Amino acid sequence: MNWEELFETQLRLDRYIEENNQLEEADLFEDKVLALLVELGELANETRSFKFWSQKPPSSEDVILEEYVDGLHFILSLGLEKGFRYADKPSNTGVEVTKRFHQVYEKILKFKASPVKEHYQEMFSSFLSLGAALGFTEMKIKTAYHEKNQQNHQRQDKGY
Repeated sequence: MNWEELFETQLRLDRYIEENNQLEEADLFEDKVLALLVELGELANETRSFKFWSQKPPSSEDVILEEYVDGLHFILSLGLEKGFRYADKPSNTGVEVTKRFHQVYEKILKFKASPVKEHYQEMFSSFLSLGAALGFTEMKIKTAYHEKNQQNHQRQDKGY
């Protein structure tokens, strides 16, 4: 996938948000990490992959994909903030979805503790592995990302 295109799209949204909220000089790293963790929790909740006690099915694929790209927005934004870009790595296979969620949480916290390029790559790669396990193709992710990005711009226009 052309990740650079998504980074550039995210950069425009980040700048727009920062300008609209007078945050150009603010250090938003901790806030973005927490937002990513919250979005990952919302994604897990919609997949219901860990809810062994419940018979209720997961949310629709569209709802799950939207939650997934919400997380992708923050991963891209964190990369921009630290000057990192994603370089494709092979994803791990054969891991159940709940364990993948744990891996992503662990990689996010590792990156938070030590925001270096290697940890960013690991975080991004684990997030993409989760997306693959959820059945999302790169094209679905890209399309959903652009749709949500447009919605985020509209929300900013309306004072969200």
